[in-house]
Amino acid sequence: MRVGVLTGGGDCPGLNAVIRGIVRKGVQEYGYEFTGFRDGWRGPLDDDTLRLDIPAVRGILPRGGTILGSSRTNPLKSEDGVRRIRETLAAHGVDALIVIGGEDTLGVAAQLSDTHGIPCVGVPKTIDNDLSATDYTFGFDTAVGIATEAIDRLHTTAESHMRVLVCEVMGRHAGWIALHSGLAGGANVILIPEQRFDVDQVCAWVTSRFKASYAPIVVVAEGAMPKDGDLVLKDGTLDSFGHVRLSGVGEWLAKEIERRTGKEARTTVLGHVQRGGTPSAFDRWLATRFGLHAIEAVRDGDYGKMVALRGTDIVRVPISEATAQLKTVRPELYDEAGVFFG
Repeated sequence: MRVGVLTGGGDCPGLNAVIRGIVRKGVQEYGYEFTGFRDGWRGPLDDDTLRLDIPAVRGILPRGGTILGSSRTNPLKSEDGVRRIRETLAAHGVDALIVIGGEDTLGVAAQLSDTHGIPCVGVPKTIDNDLSATDYTFGFDTAVGIATEAIDRLHTTAESHMRVLVCEVMGRHAGWIALHSGLAGGANVILIPEQRFDVDQVCAWVTSRFKASYAPIVVVAEGAMPKDGDLVLKDGTLDSFGHVRLSGVGEWLAKEIERRTGKEARTTVLGHVQRGGTPSAFDRWLATRFGLHAIEAVRDGDYGKMVALRGTDIVRVPISEATAQLKTVRPELYDEAGVFFG
């Protein structure tokens, strides 16, 4: 049997650990052969492949990024996309496809599996931790650790100059990174996409912090919005899945805070730093287990399913169910952090 593997969407730490787990178990226990497709869905569209065997995955466990490359290509936007994928899989004798990705990449896999009969197994990947069918996605723990370390560093420079420091983290629709890193880093204000914020209230918290002779740290997710405004965008261009480019809310908010409070405010945008580098131990563990269970699903012929973490167990859920609704921060979880605001 030959199995195809691809990694799509934004890269994150742990992707290589998944690939390694899939190949090691598939070759050693089942005698499968593997074909890697480069750059997400572009690989099967353009017949761009990479041989995957045990030597190819040796030493990649601690490496960030993905040896297969990634992209935000949406094959369903192409009129003949499904046909081209079928032809590529047939040309390489690929019997099943393991798709490692987030909401968009797995959404394509769900349609290919459920509507077009292409056998797919999904693995959840996103630093945003916003897939509802799994307790955690790999990449999230590493991103939170990176953001927390940055916040720790910002505290000391903020207090040296007694200025406001706004730290913008990733999070288009879900504020998990902001909430976790903000709490862990001792931020004085945390702003997330799920709860529109009042700039005057933010300024009141900032002022309160200064009265206590401390410099405030504001953590804001890139998708957070003020009550009387809209998303702050870099530009209006869309990717192939219809998403606009975010980032800019941190700079906008810092200017508003400075204008309204008279206190100097600066911005740090972590951006793609959160995606890069060595995966944490937890993400290596989770990604490896996802890979092992994904190849088991292929062996069982259990297609159209995604592996997911429930407690400490790895279970299988329909990919369509996993991508139907985003997992967002519940109000009560956000309210817990409120005791530290101001």
